[in-house]
Amino acid sequence: MSSSSCELPGLTARLDKLHYHRGGASLPTDKPHAFIYFITIQNRSEHTVTLLGRKWVVAHADGTRLVTEGDKIIGETPRLTPGEEFSYNSYHVIGADAQAHGSFHGVNELGAKIHVILPPFDMNPPRS
Repeated sequence: MSSSSCELPGLTARLDKLHYHRGGASLPTDKPHAFIYFITIQNRSEHTVTLLGRKWVVAHADGTRLVTEGDKIIGETPRLTPGEEFSYNSYHVIGADAQAHGSFHGVNELGAKIHVILPPFDMNPPRS
């Protein structure tokens, strides 16, 4: 078995909704903008997959990047048979305009490593 991961045809991830929330005192002063995102991962492949983790890259307008990787997706390891989907929501906090993109990784029922990429999306706080 190879240690590399491949994109599985038919496994897709999409941004369903992006909601802006000005956090006020609940957020740090250098990152006062919260964006709540709603994601759906659909398995239209011929394989059962188990998603084991995720990776996010947030590119800020000032050129800095925040990379976050971790096991599980909101504390879960969803198992998706062909035709099933998994939806969840979470958030990013930012100081100014930013762009996020993500990926989700796991294995199919044969143990092969797979991943799916979420296309980039912009997070632009409203102008005061």
